[in-house]
Amino acid sequence: MKKNLQFATILFVAFFISIRFTSAQEKKYKIGCIAFYNTENFYDTINDPNTNDDEFTPTGEAKWNSKRYYQKLDHIATVISQIGDEYVKGGPVVMGLSEIENQSVLEDLVSQPILKPSNYGIVHYDSPDKRGIDVAFIYQKDHFTVVNSKAVPLRIPSRPGFTTRDQLVVFGKFDGESMYFIVNHWPSRYGGEKRSTPLRNAAADLTKSIVDSIQKIDSTAKIIIMGDLNDDPTNKSLIKHLQTKGDVKEAGKKDLYNPMYNLFKKEGVGSLAYHDNWNLFDQIIVSGALLGDDKSTYKFYKAKIFNKAFITQTDGAYAGYPLRTYVGGVYQGGYSDHFPSYIFLVKEK
Repeated sequence: MKKNLQFATILFVAFFISIRFTSAQEKKYKIGCIAFYNTENFYDTINDPNTNDDEFTPTGEAKWNSKRYYQKLDHIATVISQIGDEYVKGGPVVMGLSEIENQSVLEDLVSQPILKPSNYGIVHYDSPDKRGIDVAFIYQKDHFTVVNSKAVPLRIPSRPGFTTRDQLVVFGKFDGESMYFIVNHWPSRYGGEKRSTPLRNAAADLTKSIVDSIQKIDSTAKIIIMGDLNDDPTNKSLIKHLQTKGDVKEAGKKDLYNPMYNLFKKEGVGSLAYHDNWNLFDQIIVSGALLGDDKSTYKFYKAKIFNKAFITQTDGAYAGYPLRTYVGGVYQGGYSDHFPSYIFLVKEK
């Protein structure tokens, strides 16, 4: 892509715009944003007897009451509305979310005044996660149509009692083009990175099997994997199990390209921090069909982390970190312990 990118006239104020590449022959493009956000313990205030959500109730340890819940709704909606606004307005076309308790939280979220004009729809399934948190998918109904969806559970034969978030697969039409999305929240590093690594390797194997089954039907399928993977782009789960490529030049039509690899490895960009070390767990990965110079259909353009100042801790020991809702059990009134990740797709008009 040529570097001298300039804005042209805005054709779709909601979320699509035209951009120009200055050359001997001027071309115009449409651009769409795709994002993922771990919203950090986004519970409602109602106790669910079937999950371990007691902490996030009015009488629980977090004293999670209506005032705090409504503030969280406003905060997360504000973030979503601004993601990708350097090119587009109105929020991402489609977006994966994690640490969402249930459908009602999602309905409250997309009903926030700042998001209402974007007309978001919801895809959500309750997962067997013991904490009662799920992944979800929201989409602008004016520009994305859901054809079908499925929640795929992660089962580990050696751990029959193990439960975690399902992997959410959504197939639909993105501005008329067929695309597949896989939304993830892989097992955490609880108990230590080394001890928990096999769980994330198993999650990566499941994601790869979903990709393989899609590509068996359509070798040119446009597939986008997104989620909090609880591993960095350089970890074994990504490189060996999911078999991602960090160099776009090495990615063939059926390969998976991880644009977050260079953001993390070469630029030192992260989406969360712990003990002054940055990780990039929140990743968006694209199939080879979304790569290349032929922009007659949507192709990958750029990957970024949304880390604007208003969602960043500005002072103290955690300056520069994501501005969290809680720190050490103390309410901070922030946003999340993760920064969102996002990518742009472009298509020649």
